[in-house]
Amino acid sequence: GGLIFLPQIVILYFFIAVLEDSGYMARAAYIMDRLMRSLGLSGKSFIPLMSSFACAVPGIMATRVIENRHERLTTILVAPLMSCSARWPVYTLFIAAFIPNIVYFSIAGSPVVSLQGIVLFAMSSIGALIAIPVAWFLKRICFKGEVAPFVMELPGYKWPSPRHVFYRVYNRAKSFVVKAGTLIFATSILIWAAGYFPGDHTEQFKVETRLETIDASLAELETQTGDAEELEPAAVKGLQAQQAELSAEQEILAEKQNQISSQLVENSYLGQAGHFIAPVVKPLGWDWKIGVGVIASFPAREVIISTLGTIYSLGGDVGEDDEGLIGSIRSATWPDGSKVFNIPVAVSIMVFFALCAQCAATLMVMRRETNSWFWPAVSFTYMTTLAYLGALVCYQVGMLLI
Repeated sequence: GGLIFLPQIVILYFFIAVLEDSGYMARAAYIMDRLMRSLGLSGKSFIPLMSSFACAVPGIMATRVIENRHERLTTILVAPLMSCSARWPVYTLFIAAFIPNIVYFSIAGSPVVSLQGIVLFAMSSIGALIAIPVAWFLKRICFKGEVAPFVMELPGYKWPSPRHVFYRVYNRAKSFVVKAGTLIFATSILIWAAGYFPGDHTEQFKVETRLETIDASLAELETQTGDAEELEPAAVKGLQAQQAELSAEQEILAEKQNQISSQLVENSYLGQAGHFIAPVVKPLGWDWKIGVGVIASFPAREVIISTLGTIYSLGGDVGEDDEGLIGSIRSATWPDGSKVFNIPVAVSIMVFFALCAQCAATLMVMRRETNSWFWPAVSFTYMTTLAYLGALVCYQVGMLLI
């Protein structure tokens, strides 16, 4: 649930607390003030936006230092556009699967500039580039008014106090867990329930129980085989034959378990929602399975990897570099036999995740920081619209070029 964000928050706030207590943070904000004013913001928005490149949650929480309400709201609304670390598994999967590994420049045989690297950099930068006109629009149209004067006392340089740093990090992490953690957890439960119900899981439980029994039996046989010196050769062969038989059954049952999980997800409320939105996402080149992955990834973007693994009967513990998952999405087909995935589809998915608000933690923290559901709704709406239009353009233009 929401605690997966806690390590990032603690690490980020540790470095921020060190910079604050040493006097460097105020100077960084001062240096960036002139550049940020061209966007209608002040230097105080720089640190929250920089923090959002790792995770938008601490970035939004860091906007508390901005006194001007309009400036703070603008910063909060554009912070989720920074490409956070949760998007990287999505980029990694689809770049590895569909972007050719063409090397343009290398040193001593080690690639320095490659097509895959260029695409990864572009995906990591697109959100920040889009944030520039979005921030300008918000300040010029929605939040009109002069930028508040930048007034900040520049403290002297000093070694940070471990005690001050610890308490700052502890209080901010505690605030996140107490205030936002419960809402994030509730959202995760709802998504899980949508993927679990309705459905008869009896067969799945039987298979899981049998697999657990096989695991225990194999462990016991492994122990007995380890004492082979004390056994007759015929007894050793018998144990090895049992191991081979159980291993073969284990492999068959594991494949059956993955198939059952895939069917259950397709027939669940989540799967039904995926089929329901299929006509909407088809112009993006997506099928219902991608739609399910997008819906399921609302609590956290990287969940799309495990969701696709389940849908393609590979199990939910796959990673973004899993060869089985890469092979499955490469071979996925439409009912007419044509391939679902190609380079334009892969780019459209990456662009969508680069711009969308697929992060319950961000929206929940936004609600806590603004004391209103209105601004999270605005953020989700405008970011989803941008993501959809960006994915649509990438797919349609890409299909014209290939």
